[in-house]
Amino acid sequence: MRISEKNTPEQSEGLKQRVISALLYCSGEMQQLHSHMQDKPYPLQLAEWCLRGISRVILLNNPLSGAVILAALLLESPWQALLGMLGLLASTFTAIILGQDCEEVSSGLHGFNGMLVALLMGVFSSAGDWYWWLLVPVCLGGAATTFFSSSLAPILDHWDLPVSVFPFNTVIVLYLACTGTSNPYFPNYPAHPPGASESTNQTRLHVPQLLQGVVLGVGQIFACETLGPSLLILGAVFIFSPILAINALLGSVMSTMAGLSMSVQHGFLYSGLSGFNGALGCMGVGAFFIFSWRTLLLSVASALLSAYTDIALSNLLGAVGLPASSWAATLIGTLVLLLTGKNLKEHRIPTGKVTSPEMNLRSHKEWSATNTTTADV
Repeated sequence: MRISEKNTPEQSEGLKQRVISALLYCSGEMQQLHSHMQDKPYPLQLAEWCLRGISRVILLNNPLSGAVILAALLLESPWQALLGMLGLLASTFTAIILGQDCEEVSSGLHGFNGMLVALLMGVFSSAGDWYWWLLVPVCLGGAATTFFSSSLAPILDHWDLPVSVFPFNTVIVLYLACTGTSNPYFPNYPAHPPGASESTNQTRLHVPQLLQGVVLGVGQIFACETLGPSLLILGAVFIFSPILAINALLGSVMSTMAGLSMSVQHGFLYSGLSGFNGALGCMGVGAFFIFSWRTLLLSVASALLSAYTDIALSNLLGAVGLPASSWAATLIGTLVLLLTGKNLKEHRIPTGKVTSPEMNLRSHKEWSATNTTTADV
């Protein structure tokens, strides 16, 4: 009995260590899994690439996060999930055919733009679910994003900028402008400006719906309009990085407040459409800068600028029935990465070395400690 009693704390400590190790294994970029998959059959490798591509939509690089997001999309709409996966596969296979860098393909960098194009094609299609002809533009649009991405990469690399979702935003606007609302084969719903008419905002603001809209702002990045899938997507972000999950919510809050200040239609606030550009803008700073009080203020500023830019672009493009999609977050995020100044440059992470914010922070502390020790010697 005494031996048993002595071993019990040790066993508890061992179990605790195993649980912590498992949690750490699933967080961040899961590089151990990526290395383990190198000699596995091609279908298994492709599955990992696709899951990473799904998570790349929201600046993650984690196959488990990708699986959770895919589950959220299936819960939201199986048809939308099918379209998204087809767009992702089309863009990934196009990258393989073009001979793009193997490491970039395997980390999902050539998949997420195709997935976003496919999801938005499905959202704006007025032909309804399971309209099989839509698979044709979905595949072509997904492939087109890879052409845009490979063309833009050499130009943006010169300034150490990511391609981001420039291909997605370009292709989806071109597609919707080409097809329009009365196309006999691919009809679409027109986008409406968020600016409030006199009759729209006469009702009192519903605070619980407004708070729900903050969470939906994260889900709307994947065109999810319900709370359950949006919470799953937020959970996927948390798996990769708790700091980035906080940034996502903070950005959605700031963006929703910006929408309130501009008196946008309540439907845009409640559905999360006012929040997703701010969430992306805030997450962009969290991903590309070392976490500190300066970069936290910068992320808030990025979220607000993204939100106001989105309102302006939505009013402008909505007048001709086109959505602003995520142009605002993309443009503001690019401008933020071009900012000069000693304090910001010290916290800026080179595009090719971006990992999870926690890992970036740990690496920065180790580098600072090494430099301090060297200087003392």
